[in-house]
Amino acid sequence: MGTTDDGTAGTVPGAAPGQRRRARTRRAATAGALLAAAVTLSLAAGCSSGRGPDDGQGHTAGQSPSPTASRGHTGPVLAVKIDNVVPARPQTGLNAADIVYAEQVEGGLSRLMAVYATRLPPAVGPVRSARESDLELLRQFDHPVLAFSGAQSKLLPVIDAAPVKAESADSEPGAYFRGGGKPAPHNLFLRPARLLGSPPGAEALTTGFRYGPAPSGGRAETSRTVRYPAARFTFTWSAQRHGWQVAMDGTPTVTTDGGRVTPATVVVQHVKVRRSSLHDFLGNYTPYTETVGSGKAEVLRDGRVYDVTWKRPRAVDGTSLTAADGTPVNLARGQVWVVLTGDE
Repeated sequence: MGTTDDGTAGTVPGAAPGQRRRARTRRAATAGALLAAAVTLSLAAGCSSGRGPDDGQGHTAGQSPSPTASRGHTGPVLAVKIDNVVPARPQTGLNAADIVYAEQVEGGLSRLMAVYATRLPPAVGPVRSARESDLELLRQFDHPVLAFSGAQSKLLPVIDAAPVKAESADSEPGAYFRGGGKPAPHNLFLRPARLLGSPPGAEALTTGFRYGPAPSGGRAETSRTVRYPAARFTFTWSAQRHGWQVAMDGTPTVTTDGGRVTPATVVVQHVKVRRSSLHDFLGNYTPYTETVGSGKAEVLRDGRVYDVTWKRPRAVDGTSLTAADGTPVNLARGQVWVVLTGDE
């Protein structure tokens, strides 16, 4: 047995079958009390080396995955919870994601959730634990596969009851490995092909986002910074790479192969971040990021920023982005970063 990054007990890759069965038994013992709450919430919300494991990357922003490359929906997307504190960087496999969500976690820090539909890299990580609001965010997809290292003990039965295929390092130890030259717990990596035989295609990205020509209007902007209590993201426009170069906490964001992370579009989505009923072993309550509802957002593309309204009526719906006159706002083809911020 080991501990998750939430300070709760959980098995790690290589644990004996008996240990895993006992862990599942303990989850089932508390599932009854939390199952109803989970359903209510759902309805209401509507290889080691110094350089890290081989992620098979090396592409530029112009080679980022694009939903226009779809050849049909053949299965679920893969969503991976990725560590984002300084000891976890540089990460692996980020450039292959179609969408990267940034969310606030305990202590005002940040964590990422990378969604893969058009391409699977050889490795992704470091993988860390899930949060309660991840389940609401993932409802927009059709039974997605969620890869994570573990979760708080009270959250595990809620995850089991959610319409996701939860594949943790406990349930699928063969899909995970320790490496990357990083200290634990920042050294757990996923082999995506072990969970998803092949990418499902762009039609599985039921986010509600539209891709195409830039809208009219907007204003020129070369840099945008989004701050969390103990983290910050800066996106700087690069005309040469035709994308927004990412920096986190003041340091340029690169992958383990040295490639700079440069999404084509950034969506700064202003949401309500409230306190969850769950907390870590230090007593820090988990922030709950509400992604169902409506509010203001900014779309950064082509060196310009567009003020929009986001709307997601139910958890099973995607998110629409519209201009002041109600017309849909297109995103640029390529990788999209969505930064969920409670800073109104």
